[in-house]
Amino acid sequence: MKDILKIFRRFLPRYKKDIALNVVFNFLGALFGIFSFISMIPVLRILFKLEERVYQFVPVDFSAMNLRELGKALESNLYAYLSQIIQNQSATRALIYLGLLLILMVLFKTGFGYFASFFMVNIRNGVVRDIRNDIYRKAVFLPVSFYTEERKGDIISRMTGDVVEIEVSVMHSLEMLFKNPVIILVSVVTMILMSWQLTLFVFLLFPVAGIIIGRIGRSLKKRSLAGQNKMGEILSTIEETLSGLRIIKAFNAEPKMKEKFSRETESYRHIMNKLMRRNFLAHPVSEFLGTVVIVTVMWFGGNLILNNVSNLDAEEFLVYLVVFYSIINPTKAFSQAYYNVQKGLASLERIDKVLNATTNIVDKPDASPVKKFRRVIEYRNVNFRYNREYVLKDINLKIEKGRTIALVGQSGSGKSTLVDLLPRFYDVEKGEILMDDINIKDYKIHDLRGLMGIVNQDPILFNDSFFNNIAFGIDDAKEEEVISAAKVANAHEFIIQTENGYYTNIGDRGSKLSGGQRQRISIARAVLKNPPVLILDEATSALDTESERLVQEALTNLMRNRTSIIIAHRLSTIVHADEICVINNGRIVERGRHKDLINLNGEYKKYYDMQSFS
Repeated sequence: MKDILKIFRRFLPRYKKDIALNVVFNFLGALFGIFSFISMIPVLRILFKLEERVYQFVPVDFSAMNLRELGKALESNLYAYLSQIIQNQSATRALIYLGLLLILMVLFKTGFGYFASFFMVNIRNGVVRDIRNDIYRKAVFLPVSFYTEERKGDIISRMTGDVVEIEVSVMHSLEMLFKNPVIILVSVVTMILMSWQLTLFVFLLFPVAGIIIGRIGRSLKKRSLAGQNKMGEILSTIEETLSGLRIIKAFNAEPKMKEKFSRETESYRHIMNKLMRRNFLAHPVSEFLGTVVIVTVMWFGGNLILNNVSNLDAEEFLVYLVVFYSIINPTKAFSQAYYNVQKGLASLERIDKVLNATTNIVDKPDASPVKKFRRVIEYRNVNFRYNREYVLKDINLKIEKGRTIALVGQSGSGKSTLVDLLPRFYDVEKGEILMDDINIKDYKIHDLRGLMGIVNQDPILFNDSFFNNIAFGIDDAKEEEVISAAKVANAHEFIIQTENGYYTNIGDRGSKLSGGQRQRISIARAVLKNPPVLILDEATSALDTESERLVQEALTNLMRNRTSIIIAHRLSTIVHADEICVINNGRIVERGRHKDLINLNGEYKKYYDMQSFS
């Protein structure tokens, strides 16, 4: 119950108005439901020929009578009125009137029930929307380092499957959690007013059923958590398979991947079998316990009436049983909702791992805005590590405005990590990075990244039009500006040849384009942003000769009058750089212009000779 209350406190405060209206209409619906049951008593008395009793009209004083006296007075007046109808007209006419009264009571009951559900819809769908928005916002906000430690498939599972589980399990049960307690409360109060002895006996039976239901519910939460974790592993395998399909086929690894996937799905089947069997146990157990309680109450109440211990007569006892039975189904539904909430809580725990994840890459309280890069970027004694081993060691580098700096070295030497520190995708562990003599941690992250344009080796495009991909991140981009940027990037010609020009969809990750075309769209995006600092991460390494020529020409246009940091695989693209830094094992081992490094006859000369270019 603590966990359920925690969900209410966490997600429902913003829906106070809808909750209040839902509770009010649920109460009215439950009240008229009880009235519809009580209206059966006079019907039973007429059918049992009990209308021959003599009833007198009793004055009703609302201020002087207690609740029981008031009820007896109203009851006596009702039967006195019915007696007159039976004597003056017929018993059949009295039944017709009672039937119309019953129809009216049920109309009010169902009408108020609909209005209660009407306002519950906004709560259910609103909470699910809030959870989706919260987890997406947090996923975007979290640093890149978070995703290097988590499987992408598992993150996707939490953002999709676990949210759906909460929607199905918790939100679907929310109406029961609001409605059924009201029905139970109104019914129990009515039962107490009818016979407190019998109701006290009923209360002694319920804790036994509650203990059994609680034990089943707790085990469901544990099983559900294991099932969601396993589903995360399955989605990770699917994501890896689709991403690496070419390699799987090239190495004839299909049987191995099939076997791995089969093991995971078999494990998931085993977990879900236990979970669903335990879940299916809830209904028969609650139905059996409900029947046992009903039979026990019939035995105990019958003894009270036969021995003249209770103030109930036979027809009132029948209605008492109907009222009592009316809380059995809500209680069973409430227990089922409790099971479902336990399953949903397991998913909520997994979502909370994302929502509660912390990041140290945030703005300082007194962070300063920065709109221009004026003089120099400086790496001063920078050290960085992902785990235990440092991947960057004692990096000292100055990048003056308007200059082009190239980084070369073997794969894994730390080149990409070095440039990732500048826009604060990661933060340095030791040392500092300065921009115009101010530590970049003292700037607002949004402003800092706004000064930079990035073109990656693998261009990241979105399933959208050319226009929206080029104008990505710029809300008020005009069509002529987008076209101008595309021309600078040598992309305009192939764009206008497509069916809808700049409004043609490029497919998932730009799948409808060649590698060179994707790269030129990525460059056009950087051109439109017009950043003072440009980061090129091996932007031409995966291209054929013709595509490389076009992309390199676009890059030359892009770098003009900008401060550029180039991670280079092909040395032919950086021969004109103002400074080339050779990185080996996390350290800058050589630096200088192309000719100077060739004459040095060191690491750079080795790379030069291996690429065999003159």
